[in-house]
Amino acid sequence: MFRMGRKREKERAFQKNGGILLEKLVATCNGKPPIPIRNFSETDLISATNNYDPRLALHDDGCWKWYKGSLEGRTISIKKDKGTLYLDEVFTDIAISAKMSAHKNVLRLVGCCLETQVPILVYESTEKTTLHSRILGSNSDASPHQRMAWQSKLKVAREISHAIAYLHTAFSRPIVHRDINLKNILFTEHDVPKLSDFSYSITIPEGETHANDSTLCGSFGFMCPNYGATARVTEKSDVYSFGVLLLVLLTELLARDERRGTEDSDIVKYVRKCRINEIVDPAIIAREGAAVLELAFACTKDDPDNRPTMVDVTKELRRIERILQP
Repeated sequence: MFRMGRKREKERAFQKNGGILLEKLVATCNGKPPIPIRNFSETDLISATNNYDPRLALHDDGCWKWYKGSLEGRTISIKKDKGTLYLDEVFTDIAISAKMSAHKNVLRLVGCCLETQVPILVYESTEKTTLHSRILGSNSDASPHQRMAWQSKLKVAREISHAIAYLHTAFSRPIVHRDINLKNILFTEHDVPKLSDFSYSITIPEGETHANDSTLCGSFGFMCPNYGATARVTEKSDVYSFGVLLLVLLTELLARDERRGTEDSDIVKYVRKCRINEIVDPAIIAREGAAVLELAFACTKDDPDNRPTMVDVTKELRRIERILQP
């Protein structure tokens, strides 16, 4: 009797979630996702993770718990909701991940399980570390902290900036990520950085220059103050967040840290008032680091209209990278 009840529960969840996903795909991809989204059974994913064995846990980003799995002879990454997201946000993540699948620096969606009350997402294989743990270290999801080479940081910044620019420009209407931060940048076994988590992404309506959303989404320290004050979302909201990311790469400081004091908790304000040689390696500043700092300040200007586009940011990072080439 229990087994029959569980089967019916799965069937109801599948029908409900399948309908919601179809609606989301119609709204986001005109009903035709650019990649096939495979449906996995709950049994498939329990088997793939040895019933979500804690030893297979990759990392925990607050909203999701990630696991390494093995299915049909290949390694996968499984993202399981911790009960903190709305269903609509989970389906947004699925739809936008599918839409962005063509970009080499976006985490590739393989499929999902619709039999659970909240769908479980399946992606290509990733490593245990995130950009956050590589730069700042000492997290529960991190291996022992090793300093990331400056040239590697620049490469990651340039590749992720291109992925965000693609999100903004590749489709009929711009899509804004709204949660650009170091924890949402993962790495494959070949060390390719991958932008992930499109749960909070929002599309700018046709004929409009912004979207309105009174439910503020994003990460403390990375969220654009203008968006926080007006609830208006534009592509420049992501530009601000990316500027903060550049500052973290440069300084290896937290984006927001109350230990710096109330006035200096925000990294943008803190770095602007500091002597930069005291918080960034002077050898880096003497060369291309000064140009990266200038770009970060441009991205985090108070007036969004005065910030560069992500296309311009990518071009500038390419130019800066060439300085490093022998």
